[in-house]
Amino acid sequence: MKESRRLLVKKPVNPANFNKSGLAKTLNAFSLTMMGVGAIVGSGIFITPGIIAAKYAGPAAMLSFVIAAAVCSLAALCYAEFASTIPLAGSAYTYVYTVFGEFLAWILGWSLISEYLFAVSSVAVSWSSYFQNLLSGFGIKIPAFWSAAAGTAGAPHAGFNIIAFIVVLAISLLLVGGVQESTRVNSIMVIVKILVIVLFIAVAIFFIRPANFHPFMPHGVHGLVKGASLAFYAYIGFDAVSTASEEVKNPKHDMPIGIIGSLVVASILYVAMAAVLVGVVHYTKLNVGDPVAYALAVIHQNWAAGIVSLGAVVGMTTVLIVMLYGGTRLLFAISRDGLLPKAFRTLSPRTKVPVQSTWIFGIIASIFAAVIPLDKIAELVNIGTLFAFAMVSIGVVFLRKHETLQQINSSFKVPFYPVLPVVSFLACIYLMINLQVFTWHMFAIWITIGIIIYFLYSYRHSRIRANLRENDK
Repeated sequence: MKESRRLLVKKPVNPANFNKSGLAKTLNAFSLTMMGVGAIVGSGIFITPGIIAAKYAGPAAMLSFVIAAAVCSLAALCYAEFASTIPLAGSAYTYVYTVFGEFLAWILGWSLISEYLFAVSSVAVSWSSYFQNLLSGFGIKIPAFWSAAAGTAGAPHAGFNIIAFIVVLAISLLLVGGVQESTRVNSIMVIVKILVIVLFIAVAIFFIRPANFHPFMPHGVHGLVKGASLAFYAYIGFDAVSTASEEVKNPKHDMPIGIIGSLVVASILYVAMAAVLVGVVHYTKLNVGDPVAYALAVIHQNWAAGIVSLGAVVGMTTVLIVMLYGGTRLLFAISRDGLLPKAFRTLSPRTKVPVQSTWIFGIIASIFAAVIPLDKIAELVNIGTLFAFAMVSIGVVFLRKHETLQQINSSFKVPFYPVLPVVSFLACIYLMINLQVFTWHMFAIWITIGIIIYFLYSYRHSRIRANLRENDK
């Protein structure tokens, strides 16, 4: 086989190996749904509605979330078909490897690594801010140098975000203890934060002023779409559910429920939160770090502000759990194919968890969280996610034509095929185009680094191509 063709070699899929990964199968539909809601409804719901309203969409911010949810739902249907057909760890990386080949799979996998790394880092920074607000309520103040990363707006003396650094390492320690224990903690926290969000809506809805909804769309359709592009930062997470395929008891049945169910629950909460927030406070005043707490202060409901801050901390903790989990399982899948070193796929004999992968990923994410300001990393999460969504969406078209996979009895099929997958692909590309130029520049640099790593290491260590070389002899 020519070397150029080996770049496009596809991963063979053998249904007989679906249950032989070595990972413990402990998850069900409920734990998957809680995992998805835990990832989606986190710092985003307490921060992004205010930013989107103030900078882009005005009171129409709720529609930005509807648009983002609609695009996500299209992608979610495509993910659900893949997850029920190929219940393997690695999410979009594994799916693309199967239908498009190794090189594109590596590019996508590398971009997803950036999504999970920067997602964990950005959420950890927000977690630190809310936690420091809670501490200040008790008269405890972190020294300026240790309170935030150097270059953080409004913190001229900051140098290292020690709280963000510690929380990522703490979550890594939790994940090392085992998946079942982690998901149990996650489910409890998800229920708590949903109750907190419902509390805010129930309290604030009585203070809505209709005048705050005018003008409804101050920046037109352009602002609405810009807001939807940013809203993707809030919705990322349901794709992390698909990384758990190999640890699910009945993946063909439970994976679609977990992916689609979590997105539905999260979408309802986001739209309701945005609608109430802009109704209580004029959109021009919502460009603050904690818009929900600010809104409660405006309506003199300070008693609830502390509860909301606590809910924000709990909510962001669940995001950290799921995104760290997703990142380590992605590294596990890539390493199993030989494209990353063996350390990333080594499992603990006791917990069946990739311990080294978890610690390596957690340490890198903790350092990013400690030294990089939030505004520099947030949009980098979006572009990696949209790229993955686009590839998975168009990948369904090729999945249906795959000779081996055609014979697998998938429990879920994308409706209105092939129109819906193509529409999902185009919608994701359109939202990518609307991201900032800076984001594209950083994405190009990250992909360039990934290509260098591929040809220096991954290309030579690929297990599938090693088998091809043996067959060629």
